[in-house]
Amino acid sequence: MRWRRIVLILLLVGGFWYVTAHLPGDLRSLGLFKAGGKSALELTEAHAAPEYDSEEQNNIAIYKRVLPSVVNITSTNLVFNFFYGAVPQQGQGSGFILDKAGHVLTNYHVVESHNRGIEVQLSNKHKYTAHLVGSDKTHDLALLQIDAPNLQPVTLADSAQLAVGQKVYAIGNPFGLAGTMTRGIISSIRSIRGAEGAPIEDAIQTDAAINPGNSGGPLLNSRGEVIGINTMIASNGAEQSSGIGFAIPINTAKAVLSDLTRYGHVNRPSLGIVSYPIAPDLADQMGLAADYGVLIQKVIAGGAAERAGLRGGNQQAYLGNTPIMIGGDLIVSIDGQQVTDTQDINAIMDKHQAGDAVSVTVLRGRKQMTVRLVLGEARTQST
Repeated sequence: MRWRRIVLILLLVGGFWYVTAHLPGDLRSLGLFKAGGKSALELTEAHAAPEYDSEEQNNIAIYKRVLPSVVNITSTNLVFNFFYGAVPQQGQGSGFILDKAGHVLTNYHVVESHNRGIEVQLSNKHKYTAHLVGSDKTHDLALLQIDAPNLQPVTLADSAQLAVGQKVYAIGNPFGLAGTMTRGIISSIRSIRGAEGAPIEDAIQTDAAINPGNSGGPLLNSRGEVIGINTMIASNGAEQSSGIGFAIPINTAKAVLSDLTRYGHVNRPSLGIVSYPIAPDLADQMGLAADYGVLIQKVIAGGAAERAGLRGGNQQAYLGNTPIMIGGDLIVSIDGQQVTDTQDINAIMDKHQAGDAVSVTVLRGRKQMTVRLVLGEARTQST
């Protein structure tokens, strides 16, 4: 009898072990058998690959198509520390490939300090030494060139017909995080002043996140075409995105690229004047014949305006504490386009080169006259 009891106990224990070890998952999920009084961990997993909606598919397609054209740029500058020891200092930014010959467009301020060279890293992590072809400090643009195989250029759009509200994408290397894409809309199109104080006409304002390191990278439309060059943020000193970023319109870059490749700098045209914009209240105080325009304070010796016979001011006056010269010609239009301030003149100059001829309409006293003027090359402190 004793042996029968032992065999029966062994059979019961063995049977219990077999059933619990080989119990189907659907029965275990009922919670009938618990280890140590605790229920087993249950996970819910997807049984199919994720499906992307049309908007996500477009985002992914743009990223895959444009990423090989976006580069990371490192400029190295040799500086001296507190102990007068030479130490390398590096700055980073972004850029994008223009053609298979290796031309790369970026911001001037990205490569401004580069006395120890410029390095370009492609999306495939290959690095190349870059040659500075030319730069335009006024428009904050620089053209580089690298010698690399199988380059994939971007497609440039027309930035003249942009609309507030349209979707945009920024791809670059914010804070050194290569290959980052952000998305937003065009918040506004406005004229602003760049880091050097020069005006940027029709700058593209966007809420797409732009941070240090994005400078020089492309701003894209929903077709993945470049509409601008990301250049600066309005951050109130925070040095990070605040939802207000700006890009130089790509049409501005197109206007200077030929000069950069031909001369190494922009052969920027100029009227050869020092000017002051006139508002209606100021025009009324001065007794001018028009309540808008740009007053010529001074003509630059040997400049285009002097050669065309235009006149600067001959009497000093003060606006508050600011001295100005009055009595000169008042420019009201150039080539039939109304001129209300110096930004209008800059926008017109962006469409021309030194040596081009333009028609300038001025008011001399109450008399209106139009003169033919051959544009000279810009000099410091002149328009």
